[in-house]
Amino acid sequence: MARAWVRELTGWLAATAVSLIAAATVASSARADLLFRDGDSLIVAMFSQSLLAGDDLDWAMSSVLFVPESASFTALDAALPLGVNDLLAVSAVLNLLALYGALRLVAGRTRDGWAPVGWSLVAISVFGVLAATETSASRDSLDLGSLQLTTTYYSATVVAAVLTVGIVRRLLDRERRSVPLLSSLVVVTLISTFSNPLFALWTVVPLGILLVAYALDPAQRTRALIMLAVVAGGTALGLLARMPCAAWIANTGAGYAQPALWRESLDYYGQLLGDRLQTPLGVFALLVSLALIALAVLRSVRATDPGSRLVATLAWAMPLVVVIGAIALGTHAARYLQPVAFAPVLAVVACPRVLRLPAGLRRTGAAIAGVLLLIGGGLSIPRLADAAQAPDADLACVTDWIDESGRTGAGQFWTVRLPKLHLDDPSQLVQVDHQLNGYAWLVNRTDFEAGEVSFLVEDTQTVPWDLPRTITPDEVVDCGRYSILDFGADTLPLGPQRS
Repeated sequence: MARAWVRELTGWLAATAVSLIAAATVASSARADLLFRDGDSLIVAMFSQSLLAGDDLDWAMSSVLFVPESASFTALDAALPLGVNDLLAVSAVLNLLALYGALRLVAGRTRDGWAPVGWSLVAISVFGVLAATETSASRDSLDLGSLQLTTTYYSATVVAAVLTVGIVRRLLDRERRSVPLLSSLVVVTLISTFSNPLFALWTVVPLGILLVAYALDPAQRTRALIMLAVVAGGTALGLLARMPCAAWIANTGAGYAQPALWRESLDYYGQLLGDRLQTPLGVFALLVSLALIALAVLRSVRATDPGSRLVATLAWAMPLVVVIGAIALGTHAARYLQPVAFAPVLAVVACPRVLRLPAGLRRTGAAIAGVLLLIGGGLSIPRLADAAQAPDADLACVTDWIDESGRTGAGQFWTVRLPKLHLDDPSQLVQVDHQLNGYAWLVNRTDFEAGEVSFLVEDTQTVPWDLPRTITPDEVVDCGRYSILDFGADTLPLGPQRS
């Protein structure tokens, strides 16, 4: 028992080092824009800020409610005396660490001849390597692994998908039913579906298909049908739980499905794949992913127990179902394909048997790897901190001017999100469209109660303004990549809200 405790603790410490190395590598690249500055990436931090400030909450969310992400970030924000970028950096590490925990659950119990801790570390290391190869600043790219480091792009859904696989695997490994595991399965599926219905496509559909196949085997029928009922029931309850939150859901997501555009969708994702393969790192990542899928297919064929076969099969079936589904529905969003990045890694923990090597060699290799991880993790802390605390004179110019003005202004979505997050009073910047209509998207709608504004913030992402009346600014404040159009005593009325 003592050795098992030490082994598990060592695994978590090593996984922390891996997470630090991966997060620091991504944050030190152009991908830092997605971690710290992207308009979409800041919603959880903005909501947390509003919640802790005690604001009246009338948020306009997308189809995703970000429940686990918001809960964890708010807890960090309340507990740690850190700036928002530092909190985003800490969250990046914790998101990877949470994925390790889910992979450890998938790897199964420690038993003779098995090394679930070691193979879980290999799995998170492989995922970390894949994430570290992704350096694009674009949110619309097939750099899918690094999305796990953000607080917005479905990091909790990724962890929940792997957790679900792990719980089902543990149930298959047991000879008797486990009420605690079945209860956990209900809770995970309910919360995940409630927070992000995409969980159903990523996890419930491929898992449901596989459980139906298992039910054809008389020896597995009862357990498979019970798990299928639990997963389906949890998913249904999650969807029902969303109904009271309808006022907060500005877009149900139904409009994203456009099956008639499947050819355009195929071309879109094909173009993204071509762009990804323009760099040696992209080619390397593709080869690793293909090797993992090949391993998954091999292990699903050679598996000798139902749990291993389920994990190995899902490692290739989840990406297949999601890619086919995304194209068939005519979608145009790379983030929907994240199972392509994380699911193949399940092949590593499908059957975590001890390598047939001399015990001394295994111990020596583990010790060397541990030392290297310790050094790498330690060196990554200042790298990650430097990336999070990188000075932004243009942003500081905007926020300082607005804080000192004491007035309320406006800006368009992609322009205003970052300055809004870093203001002492975020309500001083109202999110609008180019016609000054309130843009109720991923924002607290109480901001629109201001009714009028006296300055506008713009940058290269700003669509040319179509103002309700002819008016020229008294002054244009130059803040580098930003400009502040100051109308002084004149005010501009806000139009009706739209999303």
